[in-house]
Amino acid sequence: MENLTRMNIEPLIGHSSSATHSGVNADALKQNPLNNSTLENFNTLDTASTPVRSLSSTEDIAACLDIVRNALADVKAQNVVEIDVHGISNVSDMLVIASGTSTRHVKALANNVFEDCKKAGFRPIGMEGERDAEWILVDFGLVVVHVMLPTARTFYDLESLWKPKA
Repeated sequence: MENLTRMNIEPLIGHSSSATHSGVNADALKQNPLNNSTLENFNTLDTASTPVRSLSSTEDIAACLDIVRNALADVKAQNVVEIDVHGISNVSDMLVIASGTSTRHVKALANNVFEDCKKAGFRPIGMEGERDAEWILVDFGLVVVHVMLPTARTFYDLESLWKPKA
């Protein structure tokens, strides 16, 4: 995790890199009816009481990862794996993949990650997959968390897909 400062995450608009989610803001989310659950989660951050921290430095990424680890451990995630993808992805630097035992467990894990990071001031860019809860993605920009049922995790095999080439 040595060179993690290449991208700057703007607290209100997502990635500043034009190759990623540039210009995503609350107004854009309101115009897309498919993002209603993401919009609800996005709007629940009380910026007056919680300082917003961007993932623009190695220390902030490490702090976010610590919160993610603890949030997953609090709800007893299984098979947690962290993958450093900064050399092979221009979208994120770290992927965290965890399994839950049921759709209810997957939802609880993802919600705990979302809420704990939000309380610490890390603004989530989005959260997808809550309805089916077989695979929920929580996007913090340079840190992306995948919480999956074991069957979905085996099928999609993200560890092999994102494994750095030796």
